[in-house]
Amino acid sequence: MVHRTPAEPIPRALEQLFSTLILKHTHFQFPTRSFRLQRLPPAEVEAGSELLQDFLRWCDSVGLLLSDKVYVSVSREETVADYGMVAKDNIAEGEVLFTIPRSALLHQETAKVSTLLKKEKSSLESSSGWVPLLLALLCEYTSSQSQWKPYLSLWSDFEKLDHPMFWPKEERDSQLKGTGIPEAVDTDLFNIRQEYTDIVLPFMIRHPDVWNPDTHTLELYTQLVAFVMAYSFQEPKEEDDEEEKTSSPPMMVPMADMLNHVSNHNANLEFTPDSLKMVSVRHINKGEEVFNTYGQMANWQLLHMYGFTESYLSNNNDTADIPVFCLYKAAQQDAQSDSDGELVEGRWEVLRQMVKDNGAFVFSKHGCLTDSELHTALKVLCMSKEELSEFKDNEGWEEEYEDDDEISQAFSIEGLPKLKASWKRLIHEAARLTLRSYGDGEMEETLVNGDRVLAEDKAALERLSSRQRRALQVRLGQKLILYRLVEHTKS
Repeated sequence: MVHRTPAEPIPRALEQLFSTLILKHTHFQFPTRSFRLQRLPPAEVEAGSELLQDFLRWCDSVGLLLSDKVYVSVSREETVADYGMVAKDNIAEGEVLFTIPRSALLHQETAKVSTLLKKEKSSLESSSGWVPLLLALLCEYTSSQSQWKPYLSLWSDFEKLDHPMFWPKEERDSQLKGTGIPEAVDTDLFNIRQEYTDIVLPFMIRHPDVWNPDTHTLELYTQLVAFVMAYSFQEPKEEDDEEEKTSSPPMMVPMADMLNHVSNHNANLEFTPDSLKMVSVRHINKGEEVFNTYGQMANWQLLHMYGFTESYLSNNNDTADIPVFCLYKAAQQDAQSDSDGELVEGRWEVLRQMVKDNGAFVFSKHGCLTDSELHTALKVLCMSKEELSEFKDNEGWEEEYEDDDEISQAFSIEGLPKLKASWKRLIHEAARLTLRSYGDGEMEETLVNGDRVLAEDKAALERLSSRQRRALQVRLGQKLILYRLVEHTKS
């Protein structure tokens, strides 16, 4: 997935097909050292998993090399999910865990329909950019003769995918209220249906010898979207290409997608001209699970795109959004007279030309990640009548130097209490308004404590469904960030 730094927030809903289209990748980097690689041993995994054994035999046939220091496990006692990789021996930093030849990758240029997809590329353009890969997957997944059948058979039952897009809407809306996920999923489902109806279905009808709408249904297409969201990788661009607006198309990377994620990972996928390599980034002890990273992701992003969460206590990348509109509502509440109210409306009209109405400011446990945007918004919403008039006359502020480091420090959790009183008051009220959106009129402290008590009660947690537990991690992580913000901006 695209590796994002904490200072590069991911908006709640992008203007593309999938509201948080983020694909896995790591930056290009050669390993510092390697060790002897061997072909896959025939029985390194539990004998009961025939599908996994078939997959491992397939890996051997396509030249995928697995280190003798790791093995694939299907034991929940050893891994955090149905599949995972475990260290068979101590592993030093920089060792290659496995190597995947590029010929084993599955994407629109390696699938059996690659020539047709390339020929009709112009008719498959979409805001998501995923249509060619999804059409290739529709074909390969339903073909008994697919070159990747042993790989795709590992996901023979997409019913196990438990992204929020597959939850009943009522459950999704109630369990994830306030988190932004229900709105993002609604956008996803609308755009998936539109893309399938407008682009995919007409294309399949034109090629009945390859695709059949009765087999390649909207339901399967939606499941494959979730599959790509959760398991695909994106190759990073070279430095010379980084200015290009288009990103590399996603690809399926057998074996690499079996590694699970934690923010404190111990392995990274690296790209070379001939192959992809999973390399350890720190020492890994014998018996320890090997974890890749999907990037610096908040729990709401992990749940939305991958169907799981980390503990709210351990995910240092967790974030909470404060909608721009809440900052505007806070400014409205601060108005003491009709003239003050008119001034607020004038400021808001200016701000709306600079930011989107549905935009948001992103906060982590350490402060605001969108500090420059918040700094600008507060300057606008706190302008005097004379400053507003001058701003309009000059079509902006006169150029003045503003130190980015000073702005970042000002909006850090340590710097917030020292902000101007008017700025601090707006952030405080906007955080309170956002926090209240998680409930039905309860006070902020009640909203936080209710989930916190539940999360700390082991017996109560055991009685929750897996969906309820994951939703709790998302809600509580966000609420704690917002509540801390409320506390640090008190007058």
